[in-house]
Amino acid sequence: MGMATCSSTSSKIAPSKDALKPSCEHPILSTFDIPTSPVPKTDPYEHLHIAPNLDGTITRLLNVPTVEANPEATHGDAVVCKDLTLNAEKQTWIRIYRPTKLPSNDNTIARLPIIIYFHGGGFILLKASMKQPHQTCSELASEIPAIVVSLDYRLAPEHRLPAQYEDAIDAILWAKQQVMDTNGEQWLKDYGDCSRCYLCGRGCGGNMVFHAALSALDLDLKPLKISGLVLNQPMFGGSERKKSELMSVDDPVLPIQALDLMWELSLPVGTDRDHPFCNPVVEGPHKRKISSLGRCLVTGFSGDAMFDRMQDLVSMLLRSGVKVEARFHDPGFHNVDIVDGQCALTLLNSIKEFVI
Repeated sequence: MGMATCSSTSSKIAPSKDALKPSCEHPILSTFDIPTSPVPKTDPYEHLHIAPNLDGTITRLLNVPTVEANPEATHGDAVVCKDLTLNAEKQTWIRIYRPTKLPSNDNTIARLPIIIYFHGGGFILLKASMKQPHQTCSELASEIPAIVVSLDYRLAPEHRLPAQYEDAIDAILWAKQQVMDTNGEQWLKDYGDCSRCYLCGRGCGGNMVFHAALSALDLDLKPLKISGLVLNQPMFGGSERKKSELMSVDDPVLPIQALDLMWELSLPVGTDRDHPFCNPVVEGPHKRKISSLGRCLVTGFSGDAMFDRMQDLVSMLLRSGVKVEARFHDPGFHNVDIVDGQCALTLLNSIKEFVI
């Protein structure tokens, strides 16, 4: 597997502002072992390192490092974080991040934007405490800077969609409650700017951003205001194959067989990939609400199996009058920013520019 030079492409949908030319190495689905040869057309369960159980659940075989929370800063820490229960019955929780160096204005600590973050993993893998989501949230908190609320949501197939969207709404309502409650979470109350709340997600987390934002339109979130949506390489699909999907059969990161399995395990039983949870371009009640969404930043790479889906999403948003900034790069691959530092910096800077 060779190296590829990743440069910005002027999308016919929404051109990128800047010329971005990071060097990009082909990654795997997450921060797991990077393959050195193409993945053959084999069992997608093996590719994803999961095993099916007779009761419909799966056993996750990946040994992924986790990071403990550090609520008290030690020398050199750029960020502190702590874990809090969100819903004990659902066994969901959040990890909240705060930069140790807080910006000030006239000796008064400046309020920071609040970013509610949804990690990737195809709805079936990963936890908020794992190394990659933790590192991403730490960088967002320190470099933007921001207060970051990272959601550890329920996973499929044990909890199929829309459980993940419901957990996302729980996190949004939790943030609202903290800023309203006199005994609310101190980091949000003392340092967060509830008028600048952003939803941000990678992969399936980008899908969650889209659907949670639509659901949030029906809620009274005041004084919390969702100012923008960040969809990083969002996970969408459909029954009819797109060109980018057909080209990914032997992709070592995310072959289409593995992507199909993720949808099979996460969509409601009895539905197909043209369900709106998977394919937002199809007609349905959700389409009437899209025009009310706020600003959107959509990022993607042309070598991603879902690249054509991302372009379709941006086209739909623009047709609905949504203000969209699309940062599409060529060539790149799904999750390329995880293994390539320059790609990660490019993405971080894009988010930083978007979060105002």
